[in-house]
Amino acid sequence: MENKRTTVDLAQIFAGRAEHFLASNRYSNVQKDAFNAIIKCRTAQLGGHIQSCNSCSHKRQAYNSCRNRHCPKCQFVKKAKWVDKLSGNLPPSKYFHLVFTIPDCLHTLFYINQKQAYHLLFQAASKTLTQCAKNTNYLGATPGAVAILHTWGQTLVYHPHIHMIVPAGGLSEDQSEWIPSHKKFFLPVKVLSAVFRGILYKSIEIAVKNKSIKLPKNVKSIQEIKDNCYRKSWVVYSEKPFANPQNLINYLGNYTHRVALSNQRIIDNKDGKVTFYYKNYKSGGITNKITLEEDEFIRRFLQHILPTGFSKIRYFGFMALRNLQSNIEQCILLLNKTTQLPELIGLNAYEVYRQLFNKDPQICSKCKKGKLIPIPVKSKSPS
Repeated sequence: MENKRTTVDLAQIFAGRAEHFLASNRYSNVQKDAFNAIIKCRTAQLGGHIQSCNSCSHKRQAYNSCRNRHCPKCQFVKKAKWVDKLSGNLPPSKYFHLVFTIPDCLHTLFYINQKQAYHLLFQAASKTLTQCAKNTNYLGATPGAVAILHTWGQTLVYHPHIHMIVPAGGLSEDQSEWIPSHKKFFLPVKVLSAVFRGILYKSIEIAVKNKSIKLPKNVKSIQEIKDNCYRKSWVVYSEKPFANPQNLINYLGNYTHRVALSNQRIIDNKDGKVTFYYKNYKSGGITNKITLEEDEFIRRFLQHILPTGFSKIRYFGFMALRNLQSNIEQCILLLNKTTQLPELIGLNAYEVYRQLFNKDPQICSKCKKGKLIPIPVKSKSPS
């Protein structure tokens, strides 16, 4: 799916509005850098090489990737290697998928304080899970989790939320016992929702008082934020458990290195408008189409460019990286089950492709015998 060619892609849409976009002062430098990287990805502007067959002399031109984490063309190998590595660091149990989301009354505050607000969102989700799981009325154990930040909805609207993959159980305080969770749910979602709201609001309140987070211009005081937060019922979503780690690993691949919009979802770009597919989850996940003006489409996409250096994947509880290896070994021992061994560590992009698809991308597509040998070419100077 990731390698399927489309007639219209994000880079073409961006390139068509580049002059107008770069003249605008609405966007940050990191947004403009991502915009430019996506346009230049796999073009002569980034340089590349000519691949020449050592048997029939057939030639094929290939250009370098931008490697920007927001580029839809550059995520496949990164995703495959990350999922493969994680597969060896997961306890052999069932898993739950939790989603921690915030009400729209906080969207503006989050957008103008992205780095700090996203960090608080991760902290609140982690503290909520740990606090509730350690309560002996629910689980009475230390949980583990992999948390992934997404900031978009299906139509590219701003919608910050955390996807959390949680093993169906946890380690006892002395780590001598694996304590399984309920078969149908990890923790009561009503309890999680109430605790999450309280922890996140308190974190925001402290950050505002410390002036590490600023209020939106149309908000007069932190009390207004509190009133809006507590006027609504917050919901932590929980999906049914995964039967085995392999199902989880396949599912993880859809969430870890995904960008706001893949090229496969873009249908058309004409008359200054962009049409793309989206899933309407309020109607049972039915696929619909939406058409936006080009500038609105670009604006929505660029809302989801993350701050420089911000990590959108984090690990909590007994899966925290500092003690991950020893904790997973203990989980495997207690569960008395084997786990999957990574296969892609240390492989380059060509080797990953060959391993995953059992096909050598260097074999000549014309004669099917020779190998394509790269001949470097210089990058084009910007005009």
